[in-house]
Amino acid sequence: MRASATVVAEADGRGGTRLAVLRGESPLLLRRTGPRSAGGTTVHLVGGAAGPLRGDGLRLDIEVGPGAVLEMLSVAASLALPGRPGPPSRLTVTATVAAGGALRWLPEPLIAAAGCDHIAVTRVDVADGGTLLWRDDLVCGRHDEPSGAVRADTTIRYAGVTLYRHELAVGPGAPGWDGAAVLGGGRAVGTLVAAGSGLPEPGVAGPNAAVMPLAGPGVLATAVGADIREVQAALDPLCHR
Repeated sequence: MRASATVVAEADGRGGTRLAVLRGESPLLLRRTGPRSAGGTTVHLVGGAAGPLRGDGLRLDIEVGPGAVLEMLSVAASLALPGRPGPPSRLTVTATVAAGGALRWLPEPLIAAAGCDHIAVTRVDVADGGTLLWRDDLVCGRHDEPSGAVRADTTIRYAGVTLYRHELAVGPGAPGWDGAAVLGGGRAVGTLVAAGSGLPEPGVAGPNAAVMPLAGPGVLATAVGADIREVQAALDPLCHR
């Protein structure tokens, strides 16, 4: 399956945000939801089909213009599933945030079902004066099953300079992913990158969580847990500030 979706948020000239483009294809269906608040708008990503399955190629493009505020959520967790023999499934997410714009990316977790082979590529570019809150959570397998294979490749740039660059591989074919140097036996991991203004203070966010400054106007919060509840307990409060 090949599918793409696009969101373009612009200031409406009246202190709010309008969606100039809201277009998607199954399974990447987009729906504007909830009332406008603080000049912004909310869009939910709705899974219109099972997957991603092995061989699927999915792409989501997000653009936030000057003065626009966009929050991106999802109605449920994403479940990466095995499929017919073939190349890995791939989801590519790109986002640009203009000066004076703000993007909050807070989807539900990605679950790596046993037997899946999935690649997640994220590229975010924030202009000087833009604001970003970017959250990614990963659960290694469903209840009482081994983790599937997931490779996550994330790059976030601010004012033309790389602020955050990270790669994570879990499951079969990723030696040592569940060892002390990576997840330490944890079954869930979450990261939160904040850039621009209103940054959380560095410190300890939980028993296996920390908030660390980045080399630029940003911070990284990361948490590892036995299940997703432990990760959410550490990172959720930072998202609601």
